[in-house]
Amino acid sequence: MMKQIPDKNILLFKSCLVSIEYPGVESSTTYVFDKIGVDYFVSREQTCCTGLGHYSDVFDQFTTTVNGARHFALSHKLNRPNFAMMCATCYAINKRVADLLNGNEDLRNSVNDVFDDCGFEWMKYEKDDITSRENIFHVIDIFYSKRKEIAENICYDFSDFKIATHHGCHYCKAHYNDTIEGVRNPHIIDDVVNACGVETIGWYDFKRATCGNGFSQRFVHKDLSMDSTIDKFRSLKDNKTEILIHLCPNCHIQFDRYQPFIEKKYGEKLDIINLNISQFLAIAMGADPYDVVGIQTHTVPVEPLFEKLKLLSKEKKAEIIENVSRKVDLDNTTDFNMEADTVKVDFSREAK
Repeated sequence: MMKQIPDKNILLFKSCLVSIEYPGVESSTTYVFDKIGVDYFVSREQTCCTGLGHYSDVFDQFTTTVNGARHFALSHKLNRPNFAMMCATCYAINKRVADLLNGNEDLRNSVNDVFDDCGFEWMKYEKDDITSRENIFHVIDIFYSKRKEIAENICYDFSDFKIATHHGCHYCKAHYNDTIEGVRNPHIIDDVVNACGVETIGWYDFKRATCGNGFSQRFVHKDLSMDSTIDKFRSLKDNKTEILIHLCPNCHIQFDRYQPFIEKKYGEKLDIINLNISQFLAIAMGADPYDVVGIQTHTVPVEPLFEKLKLLSKEKKAEIIENVSRKVDLDNTTDFNMEADTVKVDFSREAK
């Protein structure tokens, strides 16, 4: 079955780590969404997805499921049934909750009993109120489906930079059947970056490897965690990477916050700038580096990027738009990208 990606009736799901560590990711996301015509809403009634606590064995699955069901009820209350996650953990958690609620009647009844006991009958969940495939997306999915619009809105040229991507375990290793553009060789971020006229370094050793964070592993087994991260960094340096682009704030923390620590621990200079894909797109579209992108919150300075960045010529932009349009059109042909693990995407814009 072909996967449909909506651009309307979207609830943009806030992320704890984004808000606390890199708030520029959220402001960059809304900036880009506004530019490319995505209909979204951010609700103050939303709470944490419990991901950090759940994967660190603080919150059990039932508590997490009740919390997820509450958010699903909120989405229907707002008439925004389509979720867009800025965090890969929020993405994985909520998709799993939807699958559990739809597939386990006993669990669904137990969750609804909690809502009854609390006087929140309006939150009670009915089977298939939300489905993981049709209603829960990462923002990268939406960016991927709007590559034409992205190309039309860029104004800066990143072609002089060596750029690599990191896709995050909870995006491409938790829900294989819903992951767009590969799980063995994930390249959805590469494809979105390409919409800005940039060819990434593509495949590199350790591309599929974890960032090394592992939630509690960073603290419980710190040496093992940092060993995993330096393996990735060394592979990136072998490819002369200047910018690493990712889609998860936890990965962002591991690569950015811990980079000076890793440099000192292993005696190696890295100097790799880290950007969330939303920040990268916002910069390419001309967003203010501080007020929108929030580069002042980064540990590894992002300012050197702007010393090398140059405006995009009209001729180059026209070429990029033509090329990305050709590639997007090819997505609907039977012979496009024959990777066995690639999910086919429907670019129709029927609102749900």
